Amino acid sequence: MYKLSIESNISAAHRLRDYNGPCARVHGHNWKIRVEVTANQLNEVGIAIDFSDLKKITWQVIGPFDHNDFNEIAPFDKLNPTAENIARFFYHEINKLLPEGISLALIEIWETDKYRVAYAE
Repeated sequence: MYKLSIESNISAAHRLRDYNGPCARVHGHNWKIRVEVTANQLNEVGIAIDFSDLKKITWQVIGPFDHNDFNEIAPFDKLNPTAENIARFFYHEINKLLPEGISLALIEIWETDKYRVAYAE
């Protein structure tokens, strides 16, 4: 099995609803998103999935949030934009776009250099 990953970054704000603390106020992060996929086979060139293709797929999902407020974009206009909920949403949306033979293994997102959430199914 092959494991491949890419990392992307976005800058985005959010605020946590029903939270008793400073994160209840609008604040921003420079989010790092790591996408890890697996494949059992390579194409005729010897590639599982081109890194640039994986980056484009990832950007289709995360790009709309860049320099925006999570709370203003569905589903986070209703769903609390916690790091956990964001990771799960990114996982499911990216997974829908992957080509046959490529499986999403893990999504990791960092709010800061010290705070990370990973999501996998």
